[in-house]
Amino acid sequence: MRISAKLAPTFDYPVLEQFWRAADELGFDAVWDYDHFYGLHEDRVPTYEGWTTLAAMAVVIPRARIGCMVTGLTYRHPAILANMAVTVDHISGGRLDFGIGAGWHEAEHRGYGIEFPSAGTRVAMLDEALTVIRRLWTEESVTFEGQFYTLHDAICEPKPIQRPHPPIVVGGSKPKMLRVIARHADEWNMPSHGTPQDWGDASTRLTEACAEVGRDPTSIRRSVQIFLYPDQPEQVEAQLAQLPQFAELGCEHAVLSFYQPPSAELLERCAQLGS
Repeated sequence: MRISAKLAPTFDYPVLEQFWRAADELGFDAVWDYDHFYGLHEDRVPTYEGWTTLAAMAVVIPRARIGCMVTGLTYRHPAILANMAVTVDHISGGRLDFGIGAGWHEAEHRGYGIEFPSAGTRVAMLDEALTVIRRLWTEESVTFEGQFYTLHDAICEPKPIQRPHPPIVVGGSKPKMLRVIARHADEWNMPSHGTPQDWGDASTRLTEACAEVGRDPTSIRRSVQIFLYPDQPEQVEAQLAQLPQFAELGCEHAVLSFYQPPSAELLERCAQLGS
């Protein structure tokens, strides 16, 4: 199983940089941040913007892949996001994983005056946005008239270093989202808020969604995001102990998401869990 590390950009920059460098040196497959402007539980938690943070990660981290788990679709027009991703792909030398989801943090939308449609509409927007982004990455110019987005002879140059495009990682587990994942994703990720079996059941539903759209289910890597609280050692132990169960259910990639910066000893131990 591949093992990646994630730390939210909610700590002082020197702390973030130290974590990135340590995770890279220890051999984690990838290092991730997230895409929010407010804290997840307390709005006023200081938070760096995810994609400008990714550009810094691309320079600081020389080996591991990098990504945002996951980008909120609603915050940026997909054509703008496509160009941002190409820029980070080039800065990193072709090491970007493009993580994206439908968005959920209503307080951020309300505070910034960003429209926050229903969950079903956001999923439909994501479906259309991924069509636009993929075409911008692979076609000379794009004309597109959809329900949510319109492009006229749009260009995105340069093209990504990774061909045909950076791997697309989509998070979600509801039926409509799984169909979007089946159509577009190179990797599926689901947070481990429930049990490993909950993850396994969702993975089975993804396989069924692939059959509906005519996609080879084995072409989508299956991954989980596991949340760790280093200030609660028993919680960390319980979560890490579940990794073999996820692997037995077909999980190929675990993203260890730290809620506080881990000690050097814990980070090293986690790095050694990969195969």
